[in-house]
Amino acid sequence: MIELEDVWKVFGTDERAVLVETRRPEPDEDVLKRLRAVVGVRGASLCVKKGELVCLMGLSGSGKSTLVRLVNRLLEPSTGRVRIDGSDILSIGPKSLRELRSRRIGMVFQSHALLAHLSVRDNVALPLEIRGVARTQREDRADELLVRVGLEGLGDRRITALSGGMQQRVGLARALAADPDILLMDEPFSALDPLIRHDLQTQFMALSRELGKTTVFVTHDVDEAFRIADRVVLMRAGRIVQVGTADTLLSQPADDYVRRFVQNARRPALSDFPPAKARAIA
Repeated sequence: MIELEDVWKVFGTDERAVLVETRRPEPDEDVLKRLRAVVGVRGASLCVKKGELVCLMGLSGSGKSTLVRLVNRLLEPSTGRVRIDGSDILSIGPKSLRELRSRRIGMVFQSHALLAHLSVRDNVALPLEIRGVARTQREDRADELLVRVGLEGLGDRRITALSGGMQQRVGLARALAADPDILLMDEPFSALDPLIRHDLQTQFMALSRELGKTTVFVTHDVDEAFRIADRVVLMRAGRIVQVGTADTLLSQPADDYVRRFVQNARRPALSDFPPAKARAIA
C-alpha cells in the first residue's frame, strides 16, 4: 500500500550540495554546519502492506515525524520515491494531491488540531463538508463514528467541554470520517494520562483491525510500539536502523543501539491485546 524508496529530506537552502555530502558513509557534520543544513531523513526505504499497522519509533530528532509527513507530502522529499498503491505521488499535481489527502489518507496529530468554535459532530464531519457531502449524510456518518470511538450522544457538545482523551477520540473519528485507506498518526496518545492512553490504544487496535486500515503510527514509547504494531521501524539520526516485529527486535537486535533501546521493554502478553488480535496471535 505504501512504498518508500531511498527517500531523503534535507532542510537547507542548497539541497543538492547537502545530498552529495550526506550520501557518504560517514557524513562530515562540519560541512552540514557550513551549509546551514539539517538532514531529517536519510535514505529511507520501507514497504507497508495493506491493512498493516507499522510503528515508527525513535528518540526525539530521529526523523520519525518527518518521515510520516513525507507519505502524504505535507513535507516534500528532497529525493527518492513515494508510492501509494503503486502510483508515484511525487509526480501528481496540486489538485490530485488534495484529492489523495481528502479521500485516501487520514491524519491524526498529537495536538488534536480540532476547531473550538465547532461542535463535536461538526468537527468529525468536517472532511465530508469540505468534500461537499450533504449535511444530513455527513452528520449521520459523524454520529456513527462517535459511537465507534466511545463518544455516543456527545455530538452537540463544544470541543472545549471535552477532556484531552475525549478530544483525541474526536480527532480519530474525524480521520476516519472520509473512510480513508491509510491512517497516519503522529504520537496521538503521548500527551495523555497512562490509563486513558492504554484504553485508547486498545480501542484503536480494535478499530484498525475491524476497519482494515493501513496505518503508520509514530511513537517514542517502546512499550506502546510493541503493543500495537504488526511491525516496528526503529529510526536513529534520520536512518531506519531495523524493521521487524517486537519479538525480532528483542531477540535479534541489529546492533548495540537497538539492543540498548529495547532492553527495558516489556514483551507484550496476549492479555495486552483486544480479543480479536489476541486470537489471531494465538
